[in-house]
Formats: sequence, structure tokens, C-alpha cells
Amino acid sequence: MTPIRILIVDDSSTTRLLLTQLLTRDPNVEIVATAADGQIALAKLDRTLPDLVLLDVEMPQLNGLETLRALRLKYPGLPVIMFSRLTKRGTAESVEALFLGADDYVPKPDSSEALEHCIEHELLPRIRSLVDSRAGARAATSVKTVTNPADSQRHPVAETPISLRPESSTSRIEVVTIAASTGGPAALATVLSALPVDLKTPTLIVQHMPVGFTAAFADRLSQRTGLEVKEAQPDQPLTAAQVWVAAADHHLLLCRDSGSESDDVFLRLNQEAAENSCRPAANVLFRSAADVFGPAVLGVVLTGMGVDGLAGSQAIVNAGGRVIVQDEASSVVWGMAGSVARAGLADAMLTPVRVGRMIRQRLSDSPREGN
Repeated sequence: MTPIRILIVDDSSTTRLLLTQLLTRDPNVEIVATAADGQIALAKLDRTLPDLVLLDVEMPQLNGLETLRALRLKYPGLPVIMFSRLTKRGTAESVEALFLGADDYVPKPDSSEALEHCIEHELLPRIRSLVDSRAGARAATSVKTVTNPADSQRHPVAETPISLRPESSTSRIEVVTIAASTGGPAALATVLSALPVDLKTPTLIVQHMPVGFTAAFADRLSQRTGLEVKEAQPDQPLTAAQVWVAAADHHLLLCRDSGSESDDVFLRLNQEAAENSCRPAANVLFRSAADVFGPAVLGVVLTGMGVDGLAGSQAIVNAGGRVIVQDEASSVVWGMAGSVARAGLADAMLTPVRVGRMIRQRLSDSPREGN
């Protein structure tokens, strides 16, 4: 197996040394270069041609955001993971980096012992997944393709064509549920930007993120899309805000207050066991939405590692609802969306901008009360 070639960019010489030592314990990892700031990193990119860049946020000379902007102009497809300590400033900049095209973010631990655990259980799995997905996308240029009738783009497939369900936009939609992980922030910004600013249909998002990020993430989504986006709070009526983002480390679900005269639906948060190593888990949200709204649910699964959203999408389909997924070509990692598509649960497979347009169209076509 060809080693994964990594460029480490961090202003701390101690961190650069520790990362080099710990990452190269894996025989399939090679550190091709290190850099103390963004200017040095950009100068080394052409010479080293890494498979992935591990990028600090707060650095002298050229910080992580400035480095990422310059890097993306010349290397738009190069995987980048932000790796920085969780500080107030660092959190805001890290969230912005995700919108600027960073593929993922891993908080940097404070101790060498915690760093070792982080590398083994968080960083290396993300590195492997990102590099493998990009290699798979390159290999897909030589495999069979099929054309999705709902999208004029051509989609590479490894073995057999994806089977899409017959489309239907005539059902009433009362709630939209969206799942995303690796690469999700940029995709979500694109999807939500296509929705009307006077959005009338409650929309709930599960984006896998570290603790301390989701409030800043919701604020940034609001700024970028013009929609009212908030971090979910327990016991809020579903109509209290248009777009809710699940809080990190908490499952988000919907519950109907059947004991009240209004029969209102409320947000609930809990810290029950993770599902597929995820908390929040899209499966939990999707299943609760299907239980409460039945066929009036529109589920959306975007880019991300793993299979979170698969079981939830099955619940939505079983209840008579519909599911849209992001296509492979535009996904950073086609794990979550790919698992739903391969299971035959999706009725459309599109780029993020077309996902947003389809949601808008289906909401526009959705019958209203009294019709």
C-alpha cells in the first residue's frame, strides 16, 4: 500500500514533532514535510505534493484561514483537516474554515497522552477516509456511469447503477430533516442558501461536530444564508424558529404533546447511547420525525463518513416520506449519502445546489392546510 503523504502545518515545534512521531507509528503514513506557518507551507506544497494537509488555525505570518484560501485556489481537491486547540477565537475561525472548504476539524488536545488517543481514534480514521474517498473518486473516472434523470450530471458507480425511487412531490411536507458530517458545513450553506428567506417549513439539521462548535456553526449559517438558524434547545416548540441545528453530544428528536389541546410538537434533547458512534445521530432525529409526521417528512442526507442516516431514512420511507441524497461526485466522503442511495431509499441524487432547489420546489408544491 502506498503511504499517505501528509504535510503538517503548526507554529509549535513541539506539536510538529509529536504529530510526526505519533502519526508515523502507522506504517501507511509518511510525513513529507512540516511548516511553522502558512507561508512556509504554501512554498512546500509544490515540492512535496502531499495527499493531505493537517492545518493549525492560529499561526503567525499567515494564519489557517489565509492559508486555506490560498491553498484552495491552487489545490481545490486537496484534503485539509483543521487541527487546533478549542479557544473562543479558534472556534470561530475553525467554523469559518469549514465553510471555506476545509474537509474536517479535529480539536487538538492539551496533553501528549490525550494527543495519542486523539490521533488513533479521531485523526487517523478521518485521514484514511478522506484520502481513500479522493482516491476512489479518481478511480471512478474509469468505471461505468449512469445518468440520473433528475439531474443532468453523470454519476460514477463502482459496480451496478444506483436504483432511484419514483419521484413524488405531491405529498404535504411538514418538516425537513437534514444529515451531514465530513464536508457538511459547506454543503449545508449551499443547500440552505437556495431556500426562501421566509421559509415556513421547520427544518432540523444533524451535523456531526465537536462540543463547543454548534452554536457558532448555527450563527455562521444564519449569516451566510439569511435564514434564522439556531442551536436546538430542549422543550422549544417546533415553530419557534425556522432552522434548528442539533447541539453537539446531544441527540435531537421531535415529540408531539398529545396531552395538550394544541397537540404541539416540541424539540427534545437527550444523551442516550450513541448510534453508529454518533451523538447526535441523524437516525434518532429521522425516526422521531417519521413517528410524528409520517409521510409529511422530507429527509436529506449529505456528505459524510459512515452510515448515520441510513436507518433513519428507512424509517422515513416506511412512513411514506421521501429522501434526497447528495451525489458522489460533489461529496467530500460518500459514506452517509452513498449508503442511503445504495439501499434504494433515495428518489433523487444531486449536487448541493440542486438539492436546495429541489427542497424549495417540493415545499412550493406541497399542499397547504385547507387546500
